[in-house]
Amino acid sequence: MMNEVIRSIRKSILTMMHYSKSSHIGACFSVVEILYTLYFDILNIDPNNPKKPYRDIFILSKAHASAALYATLAYRGLFPLEWLDRYYIDDGILPGHLDMNAAPGIECSAGSLGHGLSIGLGMSIARTMRKELGRVYVLLGDGECNEGSVWEAIMLASTLKIKNLTAIVDYNHLQGMGREVINQTNLSERFKAFGWNSVDVDGHDLDALKQVLSAISPESPSAIIAHTIKGKGVSFMEDRLEWHYKSPNDEEFVAALTELERAQ
Repeated sequence: MMNEVIRSIRKSILTMMHYSKSSHIGACFSVVEILYTLYFDILNIDPNNPKKPYRDIFILSKAHASAALYATLAYRGLFPLEWLDRYYIDDGILPGHLDMNAAPGIECSAGSLGHGLSIGLGMSIARTMRKELGRVYVLLGDGECNEGSVWEAIMLASTLKIKNLTAIVDYNHLQGMGREVINQTNLSERFKAFGWNSVDVDGHDLDALKQVLSAISPESPSAIIAHTIKGKGVSFMEDRLEWHYKSPNDEEFVAALTELERAQ
């Protein structure tokens, strides 16, 4: 049976995208299981005290998938579900790209691809120097891994032997302008070559995600290459590049909502 919270998150994302007439629903749907596993099983956070010292920190570097993070945070209890109705609209409160001052639980303003891992590394370095507890997790897109700044951060993290940093790559094989614009079929091997512990996982398998996230190496920075499907959960959106840009019209909204409600 489909996890009911995951079903609700996807339905909320769909509704947010339809109402705001915004894009990136495919990128949102591909990361739902990853975000659910992090926020409901892995991250040491307190919804009633989002700024609690020594909490785990999560950064959504592929911040165009903000609707997925907002919905996850709302269902985790960090802010009211009603806030989702004010996503990416005039006089709204939740912007299309992340603003750390917009809502509780947003640790980093983001949107320029390639910056999130460097920011997360800086936080990891600071915590290491202060001997503070808590891990830093950064979720990147596979297209984002074309950016040179990502690999600068990867090199520096291993050089400094940073142990409290985890990168998760949403590897859905569709980048902004096509499929595998730059060949990344060996992403895991590349991370390993740069001194990281790296593992591949089905990014929609909750048990597998929980297992790998719970078994992160304590001796080196870690990378999880999560193999996902863009648009996961709605058949006519799955693995289709156009849903990086399109918003569902009225007919598509009803069809997608019906499919999500009937999914087993």
